[in-house]
Amino acid sequence: MQDNKNFLAKEPIGKLLLKLSIPTVIAQLINMLYNIVDRIYIGHIPGEGSLALTGVGVCMPIIMIVSAFAALVSSGGAPRASICMGKQEDEAAEQILGNCFTLQMIVSIVLTAILQIWGKDLLLAFGASENTIRYATDYMHIYAFGTLFVQLTLGMNSFITAQGFTTISMVSVVIGALCNIILDPIFIFAFHMGVKGAALATILSQAISTIWVVRFLCGNKTQIHLRRKYMRLQPKVFLPCVALGLAAFIMQASESIVAVCFNSSLLRYGGDIAVGTMTILTSVMQFAMLPLQGIAQGSQPISSYNYGAKNADRVKKTFRLLVITCLTYSVIFWIIVQLIPKVFVSLFTSDGALVAFAAPMLRIYMGGMLLFGIQIACQMTFTSLGRAVNSIVVAVVRKFVLLIPLIYIIPHAVSNPTVGVYMAEPIADIIAVLFTSILFAFAFRKALAEI
Repeated sequence: MQDNKNFLAKEPIGKLLLKLSIPTVIAQLINMLYNIVDRIYIGHIPGEGSLALTGVGVCMPIIMIVSAFAALVSSGGAPRASICMGKQEDEAAEQILGNCFTLQMIVSIVLTAILQIWGKDLLLAFGASENTIRYATDYMHIYAFGTLFVQLTLGMNSFITAQGFTTISMVSVVIGALCNIILDPIFIFAFHMGVKGAALATILSQAISTIWVVRFLCGNKTQIHLRRKYMRLQPKVFLPCVALGLAAFIMQASESIVAVCFNSSLLRYGGDIAVGTMTILTSVMQFAMLPLQGIAQGSQPISSYNYGAKNADRVKKTFRLLVITCLTYSVIFWIIVQLIPKVFVSLFTSDGALVAFAAPMLRIYMGGMLLFGIQIACQMTFTSLGRAVNSIVVAVVRKFVLLIPLIYIIPHAVSNPTVGVYMAEPIADIIAVLFTSILFAFAFRKALAEI
């Protein structure tokens, strides 16, 4: 245990960030396969691939909400646990872990009930058409039963990462993803289950990951343990975690609201092909965002631990290296997308008309990507330092103040309304980066002064 504390407090920042980020980046890329592999297989179902892909794409807002509730608990709980560890208060960290575990169990049960009762109504509200609702309901009905596994895998794995055990957290994701890759073609094609098979493969894979994660947190190798005596909910323990996690929740849940706004507008202006294109564009965006989030998550244990230990210099160096790394990645990815958009689109569909329509839209949609490394670095550092209010403000401004209004405004300001819908994303991203940078400059200086 002591070695792990020295590992976070004394090892050179560059070496430490590399050591922690590589497993988290790999984990994020592999985690992406849960949804991406489903879409690739579904998009190639003979005779109905395009409609099935669009139907599953309509499910994505609901899946985002499920993940957002995991983030509500864990993305606030994990940094607070790291800060307690930096203060040498391991018992307090274990109380946080136990309370977050119980809270996620309760949230999972509630979400499962809601999705089973009102799933079809939600899908229709989120943009499903009469052509795609059958595929959407087939997928969601089965996926809803796996809500508990999604919550616990995503949520509890954050506490493994928060201790610096990023390789273990990576393995947690690898196990589930490999199972998903193997089971998908078996259920979809061999058993002729279609989108139902894709959903079943996903929840079984998540269940296997959950077993691995919980066993590790109850074992001897972890620094903080999942103990029954700390599972009784205490508001003074879990409410600060929820407050800090609210920013991540808003970021992810708002993706669902944004997806609804995009789908409804695109269905109005461009029909099913425009909605299907949006499914592909958001998939490619995941290619970009998840490695960025992996790099940022690798920095979280370093920033949180040293903030708790009142080592301002290491916190400052960690952020400086993080923003340089994230910005470099986002610029490189932006260049690649602009040069070869068809390569990315073709991963998800063999429909020539859909590829021809989606490729130029991808260039537009990803237009603000080159600066987004700054946004991710600032957001994660806010969370790592426990700056709940700043995190929430940044999340709300980007999605609710900028993006959602622009989805409805831009189509009326350009000659092609469908293109205008896609343009809302890069415009909002660029303005959000400028706002976040200014806010961060003041808030970060204040946070360092406090320690």
